[in-house]
Amino acid sequence: MEEAIRAEAMKIAEMLVDEHRRGVRFRPFAAALGIANASRAYAVQREYVRLLCEARGATPIGYKIGLTSKRMQEMCGIDSPTAGVVLSDRVHQSGATVTGSNYGRIGVEFEIAVRLGQDLLARRGGLTLEDVAEAIDAVCPAIEIVDDRHSDYKSLEAFSLIADNSWNAGIVLGEFKRLWPGLGAIEGIALLDGKPIDRGVGRDVLGHPFHSVAWLAGHLAEIGTKLRTGDIVMTGSLVTTKFPERSSIYRFDVSGLGAVELTVAM
Repeated sequence: MEEAIRAEAMKIAEMLVDEHRRGVRFRPFAAALGIANASRAYAVQREYVRLLCEARGATPIGYKIGLTSKRMQEMCGIDSPTAGVVLSDRVHQSGATVTGSNYGRIGVEFEIAVRLGQDLLARRGGLTLEDVAEAIDAVCPAIEIVDDRHSDYKSLEAFSLIADNSWNAGIVLGEFKRLWPGLGAIEGIALLDGKPIDRGVGRDVLGHPFHSVAWLAGHLAEIGTKLRTGDIVMTGSLVTTKFPERSSIYRFDVSGLGAVELTVAM
């Protein structure tokens, strides 16, 4: 049974690789292809990530967590977080430039990233904020690059999104800091070409960005793995996704933590 599930997951993963290569618009496919639950969706994701790593000569370096704020859940019509894997060749430093035409449709999200200083295991009863803080080595402002391939958000559903690696197409990291302010209360301001376009606070992310990390630890335990030393975790966007329509500079200023910047060339 397990081999049959993996074989089916592999077929769907190969389909996803082909669709990305050909620039096919994203359409929900889970129900039609028998992905009936989150476990099956993450099985497809694992095979898809494995194929990407083989093709790109990359390795997993961490995770993204999506749909951690009420605004993002309302935007996507999905009421619970999702996880994806970040690949080593998709990590950029602040000031990077990416080309919009390399994506089906590029979106940018504005987040707080953490880096693990030690392994973090889920435990019965859940992890506290203190448990998570003890495991974290450093924190930074970050931008996630997503590729929604012109999805129709009115028809979006969770299992197809999960299978497609929760749309992660890269991350941009600011300067990691080993001392950080209270993340629940910090304000983040998103700017487009120097002008503020949106803002949010840390508690918009599941009440605190570390709750997002705790959720991920629990999710990883369910699929037989864990957060490891050195992993980078994108905790979820404080504001809704922005879609560049022209060449632009996006900046995310986080009070007491610093800033991160990305140029999108269209």
